Amino acid sequence: MQVNDDTLTETGLPAPDRKVGRVLILACGALAREILALVDLNGWTHMDLTCLPAKLHLYPDKIVGAVEEAVAKHRADYDTIFVAYADCGTGGLLQAKCVELGVEMIAGPHCYSFFEGNAVFAKTSEDEITAFYLTDFLVKQFDAFVWKPMGLDRHPELRDMYFGNYTKMVYQAQVESAELDAKAQACADKLGLPLERRFTGYGDLALALENIGG
Repeated sequence: MQVNDDTLTETGLPAPDRKVGRVLILACGALAREILALVDLNGWTHMDLTCLPAKLHLYPDKIVGAVEEAVAKHRADYDTIFVAYADCGTGGLLQAKCVELGVEMIAGPHCYSFFEGNAVFAKTSEDEITAFYLTDFLVKQFDAFVWKPMGLDRHPELRDMYFGNYTKMVYQAQVESAELDAKAQACADKLGLPLERRFTGYGDLALALENIGG
């Protein structure tokens, strides 16, 4: 399946017209490529995917309602719906809603944590409170999620006000890509931060999908 990152940002990914799986993954658009890669790699023919717009991360108060609406829309078509979101700034409200709806979701505060591995991230994050994180998707959509929403396209002089207390940018790479490495370096340069690249792969996302229904 071909997916466009701009489309995933703005409109997400609809569920397939022809239902082939018993399980629907209801995901953030920022995770579509990774989930499709895992489905293909593991031959998970029992899974379908639909994604909400990735830009909901700019408005976390809207995530819970959007997830609830999507679960209601698709519940009759699938045996299981799995929510591929972490808490994502909802302050525990998404977890509470998933419990209420009777659906599972990925554990963790955000995708940076589950890509790193929640257990590892919990140990290292206190020492990296001044780190700014990017994933593959956010490297590709840096302008849409960082530069423009913060107004830096119009007022670049605000950069040091926003990022003056950060000490580095951590790029969590899900795939090996010289092109993305170069883009990550360009993002770090725009923010005036040194870059630390870590290859995380898919982290706990892979484990969560493997264990659906387990």
